Amino acid sequence: MIALHLDNVSVTYIAVPIFTGLSWEIHDDRCVGLVGPNGAGKSTLLRLMAGQLTSDSGYLKRKSGLTVGYLRQEPDFAGGRTVWEEALTASAPLAAVNTQLDTCEKRLADPAVYGDEAKLAAVLTEQEKLLARYAELGGPAYEGKVRSVLARLGFGDEASLSLSTDVLSGGQKKLLGMAKLLVVEPDLLLLDEPDNHLDLAGKAFLEELIRGYKGGVVIVSHDRYLLDVVADEIADLEDGRIAVYPGNYSEFAFEKQMRLLRQQQMFQIQQREISRLEEASKRLLIWGRTYDNEKLIKRGKAIQTRIDRIERIDKPVLERRRMGLELAGWRGSNKVLEIRDLDKVFPPSDGMEEKIVLAGLDLLVWHGERVGLVGPNGAGKSVLFRLLLGQDEPTSGEIVIGPSVRTGYYAQEHETLDYKQTLLESVRRAAPFSESTAVSFLTKFLFTYEQIRSKVATLSGGERSRLQMALLTLTGANFLLLDEPTNNLDIAAAEVLEESLSDFEGTVFVISHDRYFLDRVVSRIVELDEGSLTDYPGNYSDYQAAKP
Repeated sequence: MIALHLDNVSVTYIAVPIFTGLSWEIHDDRCVGLVGPNGAGKSTLLRLMAGQLTSDSGYLKRKSGLTVGYLRQEPDFAGGRTVWEEALTASAPLAAVNTQLDTCEKRLADPAVYGDEAKLAAVLTEQEKLLARYAELGGPAYEGKVRSVLARLGFGDEASLSLSTDVLSGGQKKLLGMAKLLVVEPDLLLLDEPDNHLDLAGKAFLEELIRGYKGGVVIVSHDRYLLDVVADEIADLEDGRIAVYPGNYSEFAFEKQMRLLRQQQMFQIQQREISRLEEASKRLLIWGRTYDNEKLIKRGKAIQTRIDRIERIDKPVLERRRMGLELAGWRGSNKVLEIRDLDKVFPPSDGMEEKIVLAGLDLLVWHGERVGLVGPNGAGKSVLFRLLLGQDEPTSGEIVIGPSVRTGYYAQEHETLDYKQTLLESVRRAAPFSESTAVSFLTKFLFTYEQIRSKVATLSGGERSRLQMALLTLTGANFLLLDEPTNNLDIAAAEVLEESLSDFEGTVFVISHDRYFLDRVVSRIVELDEGSLTDYPGNYSDYQAAKP
């Protein structure tokens, strides 16, 4: 059944149309993967469906009684609450009834009320109605359900329940936002990049939740592996239009290319036919006027009318402009990295015991290898990278980097960027470019003239990722340390990165939770868990198959 119908809707932001005349049907029993390039309007479309935005034209029709749950890209919780307190706010109607019941209890304790029989009876009657409504909304079992859902999502003990939402990691915030939705079980879930910041275990659990969900789901994600596993259909938002393809992401990618090729073929056939008709019309009109033959003129005009009535096939864009990433590299030392018996222990602080993060690590990386570093959040992957970069000192052990190795680093949180600089200043500080050369260089990474002269702080997450990629190409590195490089990239940009890494003359050591990326790029997986490393030959799928 159709849960939600968009008919000819349009949204404009600061005089710039995001999409115009868009129509789409969402069913209540399917998981739809909503894809498209960064800036296409995917988040805007979700906000429109969630009722947080109104369209400039057209209408949005919901199935009678439809309940909608929306998980924002960056969940925003009220400050000062614990995980438990925030989770209890999942049901707004129940929270409102609880507030009213609290008010009733305060009024019952008021001498002006309990000393007046009529007022007391009125408050007791109101309380009775509220208690009935509380039971109707599942109030008696509500806290148990909240606790159960939180436990499933990793908030099972009292310590995690009492955590302030202000100190939660990005992944924990996503899981808490999901927990609130699962408590109320809306008919339609709208999820905006729910997998961002989740580790491999978190992503696997998210897949299980979505596959088992009884209602409809619309999910925006750049994780192609996730979309392959959960999506029943793919909705492709591009150039303000939406096209729906049955099947998962891999099926969509193939079918879209086939559609574009068919459209190109039909476009060319139509253009040839239009050209033939135009030539025929032109000849008849010339002959008719030359020989003063009204019959020929009428035939020429009739052909022109026929041309005007043809429904034109749009010329397809077979190859869209993509980020011009070229990672050159060079050979350098045969033995790129050697780690021997490496320990990292953080000393006790604030009443906490010392924390052993890395214990007796050994690792050898050779020239040309593509090594993927995986492990749960908090396992110490970024700590290991900081040690390799010399940003921190090991407690004991040794790190040896080959003498002819130059390291380039991509930081997950873009820490290598100076947010106060303009993009132009960032590039000219990294390389001896003239202004015109720097501008030309940045345009290859899809930056506009206005952005090039703007501060780095004004960029979106995806744009900062592209800038960091651009600066990485200027390092002349032959050993790349990449910390979650695909996190903010759209699918097209991630594919460019994958292709560039396959041509890179050097060595790659990458932290990633992007399983599709790991399958395409790496030939060896190293898992870091509980302070130790385990080596697995092959890509992510090989690693998954080898896991006990």
